Amino acid sequence: MKETDHTLPLPTADQSVAPMAQLDDQRYLRGEQYRDASNLEKRASLHDRFSTNPTGWSAWMAAALDFPKEARVLEIGAGPGYLWRSQGEQLPSGWQVTLSDFSPGMAAQAQSGLAGASRHYRFAVLDAQNLPFPAESFDGVIANHMLYHVPDRPRALAEIQRVLCPGGRFFAATNGKDHLRELREWITRAAGLSGEQVEARFLPFSLENGLDQLTAHFQDVKMTPYFDSLEVTQAEPLVAYVQSMMGVYRQPAVQNATGRLREFLEAEILTRGAVHITKDSGLFSARK
Repeated sequence: MKETDHTLPLPTADQSVAPMAQLDDQRYLRGEQYRDASNLEKRASLHDRFSTNPTGWSAWMAAALDFPKEARVLEIGAGPGYLWRSQGEQLPSGWQVTLSDFSPGMAAQAQSGLAGASRHYRFAVLDAQNLPFPAESFDGVIANHMLYHVPDRPRALAEIQRVLCPGGRFFAATNGKDHLRELREWITRAAGLSGEQVEARFLPFSLENGLDQLTAHFQDVKMTPYFDSLEVTQAEPLVAYVQSMMGVYRQPAVQNATGRLREFLEAEILTRGAVHITKDSGLFSARK
């Protein structure tokens, strides 16, 4: 959306850098952002309600997991188990699945959310940089939108490679530089900050740089894009999304911009019926 399209003008961004909690700040992530699934659920709800791709992310990703019918599968950073809660009954019954997260609260919610499932799941609280499993323990490993939270990614990738059997498959999902581009622009302009400088901190593992990082540890690395966007017809779910990320922004200007952002979104939706937001996500596959 061009600047001249804005119904309500927003402040021009300056070039100051917002103090931010790093995406790999383990104390912040475990103690605040991902203490439980409440913040994540606000963001997931936005995608569930307003995504334009009729095949949702979890269904699309599940279809890409080409592990053998009999396989030992580990998901790291599984959160509350969204992938398995929505797709577990459709995936091969011969998979022995271990769901893990570095947040005890997330692991507990995954366990309670899957308590009635027909499949037996194992659950673990662990650090991806130090996996507590013997070498060659798994036929497949999944990292769904979590590698950008790992402080030492080379170490974590080496650990994943270690616990994979020869020929085992690794799937790692992440976002690209254009993901939610319009929303980031609205937030940073409402606060008078530089979107470009903020953006750089969000993508330590992305569709643009993930190939090189994975190639150092795996073979046959490929990236498959997931084509989608958001057409949002209500302002409040977008504001809730932004509020769920407030801990990332260590700047009062951002925290105080929520009201102005809400006014802008309400005016845009009233005028246009919806606001369009780009999504830029994909899935890397690799083999040991």
